[in-house]
Amino acid sequence: MNRQLLSRYAAACLLALSANDRALSAPVTYEEFGARGDGITDDLPAIRQAHEHANRNGLPVRSRPDATYHLGTSAITVIIATDTDWSTSKFIIDDSMGVEDPSASIFEVRSLLKPVPLTIQQLRKDQTHLDIRPPVDCLVYIENSNRKIFIRKGGNRNDGTAQKEVFVLKRDGTIIGGIDWNYDVITKIESYPIDATILTVRGGIFTHIANRANPSETKGYWKRNIRIKRSKTLIDGVTNRVIGEQETGLPYAGFLSAGPAAHITFRNCVVDGRKVYHKTGAAGSKVPMGTYGYHANLVVDFRMLKCRMGNDIDDISRWGVVASNFMKHFVVEDCVLSRVDVHMGVSGDYVIRRSILGHAGLNAIGRGRLVLEDSTVRSNRLVNFRDDYGSTWDGDLLIRNTVWIPRNGGDVTLFTMKNDGSHDFGYPCSMPRSIRIEGLKIGNKDVRSIHYFNDPLGKHPDPPHPYRLTESIEVKGLETPNRIKPMISRNSLLAGHVTLIEKP
Repeated sequence: MNRQLLSRYAAACLLALSANDRALSAPVTYEEFGARGDGITDDLPAIRQAHEHANRNGLPVRSRPDATYHLGTSAITVIIATDTDWSTSKFIIDDSMGVEDPSASIFEVRSLLKPVPLTIQQLRKDQTHLDIRPPVDCLVYIENSNRKIFIRKGGNRNDGTAQKEVFVLKRDGTIIGGIDWNYDVITKIESYPIDATILTVRGGIFTHIANRANPSETKGYWKRNIRIKRSKTLIDGVTNRVIGEQETGLPYAGFLSAGPAAHITFRNCVVDGRKVYHKTGAAGSKVPMGTYGYHANLVVDFRMLKCRMGNDIDDISRWGVVASNFMKHFVVEDCVLSRVDVHMGVSGDYVIRRSILGHAGLNAIGRGRLVLEDSTVRSNRLVNFRDDYGSTWDGDLLIRNTVWIPRNGGDVTLFTMKNDGSHDFGYPCSMPRSIRIEGLKIGNKDVRSIHYFNDPLGKHPDPPHPYRLTESIEVKGLETPNRIKPMISRNSLLAGHVTLIEKP
């Protein structure tokens, strides 16, 4: 064979290889595995097969933009382990006639990496390094089942939960996320490798027809959602609309639900708030059942960017829309939401920036740095420190360049909390150590009086679980209706303890 023929043969081989590579990396479609996309056929089995194929071969997945995929009622959880683009495709989740397993997620974003064996005997609060060198950066879950924390008080009272948390352990032994508690013993430990790249799930318009279950006959939170357990995941532009809610129904545990994981971002997502239902709580009284659209549990570095609630953030018949537990570093930027809440604690940074919060406002429990800046809050309190978990914030609070519009006017309080020292929550409780206000406008002209605090203290002269008080409030650039001068508190003991520094 002469040189010219050899050259042509080589070029043809390269062209064939290139075409084959393109075919191997082409996105997997649901239609290849039998999905109809007609809004009637149950496409969930085909969707599962498509993702299984994509996961085995490391291929992205792309849905048909004009399709409407019905996701059926069976207990199938589709594992997503590669980039997925749902673009403008529509998905129907119909729970109105019941489903096989309400507790099952429909999609679960998961890493394919295997857990890493890890042994840790003890840990100390605020520890930042371990003499351990894992082969890759890992998300580590630890638990001491012998100690109970977050022992809830009130209508939903309970006996608490095991002391637990997550953190990132770097290959050099550095701990990201700090340690929130002392661990004299660790009864459970799990360690998950963190993938090197970000996985993105993009687009998709999900219409969720709500369940009509009777709370007196069945219990528990429904899922039927998208759960994110893979660290380094971006959820971008997912929309969830809710229809078909009736007079009875059970709550949902978050349509977008993250954790345990690290480095999770929700961006450009729209999730509807759901109707409030009620039940009889552990204390025998009627309590609301909260449904959240966005949920995170045991996450290090959680961010919400340009996300919003799909319906009216000031509609008190709608619950939510953001709830979280056991968080470390939580940032909300450029969002429009009815509520942002950390039930069982956040540590590190808890930041709300350039956002609008509706009727349920900003709720906090935890420790570290709490920042509310360049935002608008339209609830009856500027910040609520949840009294069912001891109204505790071990750290500092900064309010900067923010507008607060109390819903009802009248006598208003910026920071609401309550702890009479009679209940053991499983940890010492404290008000924010220091509060700094740098530019706050109170916008309701019907306000008659303003207090920085309500009356959080009890009448017990020597409570068994004393509540540590705020040391100082520094205020600069405060605008109030009719130039009303705020008072520290209705409680004279607290007012006599807190140092107030006012600047023009």
